[in-house]
Amino acid sequence: MAAAVAFLFAAAGCNSRQQASSASAAAPSPPASPSDVSVSPDSQGIETVVARTQAILVTVTSPGRIVADPARLVRVFPPAGGRLLTVSVHPGDLVRKGQVLATLQSSDAVGALSDYQKAQADLALKRKALQRAQELKDHGALSERDLQQAQADAQTAEASSTAAAARLQLLGVNANAALQQLEVVAPRSGAVLETGAAPGELSKAQDSPQPLCTIADLSEVWAEGDIYEKDIESVHAGDEATVELPAFPGKEWKARVASVGYALDPVSRTLKLRVILPNPALKLKPDMFASIRLSAAARTGITVPSSALLTSGNQSWVYVKKSPGTFTRRAVTVRAIDGSSVEITSGLAAGEAVAVQGVLLLRDAGS
Repeated sequence: MAAAVAFLFAAAGCNSRQQASSASAAAPSPPASPSDVSVSPDSQGIETVVARTQAILVTVTSPGRIVADPARLVRVFPPAGGRLLTVSVHPGDLVRKGQVLATLQSSDAVGALSDYQKAQADLALKRKALQRAQELKDHGALSERDLQQAQADAQTAEASSTAAAARLQLLGVNANAALQQLEVVAPRSGAVLETGAAPGELSKAQDSPQPLCTIADLSEVWAEGDIYEKDIESVHAGDEATVELPAFPGKEWKARVASVGYALDPVSRTLKLRVILPNPALKLKPDMFASIRLSAAARTGITVPSSALLTSGNQSWVYVKKSPGTFTRRAVTVRAIDGSSVEITSGLAAGEAVAVQGVLLLRDAGS
């Protein structure tokens, strides 16, 4: 009887040890470090992918606008002060080189013409005096000193006449015509972008706060965009660019980046880039909004799906699979590629498996 009871107790103890062993095998192993997370190997909803190295084509999109080429833009100021009599152009007009833009009544121009006429009269007088002095010297009736003085007077008058003529040319005044009014002509052909004066106003020439008008040759324009600091490394002069404008849906302009600025805007923290666009039909207007899409050169990097990232503030993490049911949380540095994947620049090696589904489950399990 005692032997039977002892046998029953031994069997019961053996069965308990077997159940405890089975329960221990089914439970997840405890994490090896604070960053490790353990879950059941057959947990549902957790999927992984292997990080891989691949070529990455960098595409940068920049907001921008159309601007006139500064080298093809002229701000026209009246060459002399005076009262404006007429202004014959308006914003949007096309003008040709030499076309009259405005007329004004100018005391400066009248004074310049008067100075020129006086200089011409004085030059004629000094030339005659020099001729008489030379004749007298030839007959021995004039000293060498007096002849030299006559020559100096003639040279001075010549210089004064040349200076007066140059001033008339600068003002655009015809020295051989009676001056009624001063004409302001277009220095180049182009489109009038804006006007800054009206008939009856007093003009102070170059001292005016704004020009009489602004003319731009729009046969070639710039698409000027803003590049954020994070994209500067990916953009270079000569990169292919595609320009789109809301004004022309579905139409694209293909070109290349002409230049990238060297100074950041201190407020927006952006860098200017410029794309030169031919505009023979003058469809592209200054200040039109544009979108500039840049295809920079490809680079090689480690990529994972965006769903693998767990982000808080400026820090990002991924859960790297160490063994079945065990993951470790690891900080990584990322660079966006597109909406579906990211480039890992540090913190992860190619070939490591990361969780792409169930990331929030792993986060909760580790908290």
